Amino acid sequence: MSHAMELLLIGSIMLLALGAHSVGQRLHVPRVTLLILVGALAGPEVLNVVPVRASENFGLVTELTLAMVGFLLGERMSFRDLRQGRQAIIISLSVTLITALVIFLATWAVTGNLPAALLLGAIATATDPAATLDVIRQTESRGPLTRVVAQVVAIDDAWGAMLFSILLVFVELLAGNGATVMETMTHGITEVAGALILGVLLGLPMAWLTGRIKPGEPMLLESAGFVFLAAGIAGILEVSYLLTCMSLGVTVANAARHHIRPFRSIEGIAEPFLAMFFFLAGFGLDWSVLPTIGLLGAVYIIARITGRVLGGYAGGLLAGSEREIRLRNGACLLPQAGVAMGLALVATDRMPELTYLLPLVIGTTVIFELLGPPVTMLNLRRSGEAGRGVEDEQDED
Repeated sequence: MSHAMELLLIGSIMLLALGAHSVGQRLHVPRVTLLILVGALAGPEVLNVVPVRASENFGLVTELTLAMVGFLLGERMSFRDLRQGRQAIIISLSVTLITALVIFLATWAVTGNLPAALLLGAIATATDPAATLDVIRQTESRGPLTRVVAQVVAIDDAWGAMLFSILLVFVELLAGNGATVMETMTHGITEVAGALILGVLLGLPMAWLTGRIKPGEPMLLESAGFVFLAAGIAGILEVSYLLTCMSLGVTVANAARHHIRPFRSIEGIAEPFLAMFFFLAGFGLDWSVLPTIGLLGAVYIIARITGRVLGGYAGGLLAGSEREIRLRNGACLLPQAGVAMGLALVATDRMPELTYLLPLVIGTTVIFELLGPPVTMLNLRRSGEAGRGVEDEQDED
């Protein structure tokens, strides 16, 4: 059987991703957003230029892509780095938890939908490290606030993805079979613990091999093999593949002698999968729900800004940070991009009745990508740290 149309589509998506990267840099809009919009326009509800069967393998693309994303997030939880960033850990945890709580309360009040409110609370915690670090480089900022913000954005996506994985388990159980609260909690804890244990069990032999395999193609085969094996076993055992792959990444980051190599290998092959992932996400977008999310979108935006600022201030107090850091670090964490959309896609795939969730996250992500970097820049300048030379800690690897 010929797969000419599928090959044509894959090639076109790769080239569209290349174009989106160039256009996004000029318009200061994330290429993720552009790819989703192009996919939506090409879909059956608008231009209908791509066959509907293009989305048949979307589930496989989703799991492959997010397995790699989860593994890469695990690198950010290296204990070597966390020991040196006590202040950043406290602030990032505070921002994550308070943002999730504020979003949960606000969206629950508007929708009355407990599963949606829980999932949106977790999704809202994701940021865009690339945009934030780009502002730091552009303004040539250096100082205590800059250092804390750079450290926080390096790890808070991992906290958010972990929180999302845990909440998704409970949301699915609450929406499912009418089990008792105790049965639901026991099943949820078992599923989460199972994912963490599976990641560690596979991560230890992967870490051992990583120090004994030469860089290059053998390292790529080892890295990809373990990541996809972890996702597959997680699926068979019915535990969270995202959390399993993150646990795998955390184990390798802390136990491997050359822990950088497998992560760079996965980064090298992730781009084509990410491009297909976001294009197909847009392809399946339900445009009919867009007019219904106006009020919810406004509430989500206001609540997320509030959660970031309050979380940053509370974390600064708990960490004993100086006043400038307490007041400004939360406002520097507004940008949001690919991880949030990826989590929204997982939520939509597992809870398809939440039709408004993905359009809401896409729309608000565009707003935060446009609003966030200028706010970060303003706070760095007002803190007096702009123009003092870029921090180098984030560029070591």
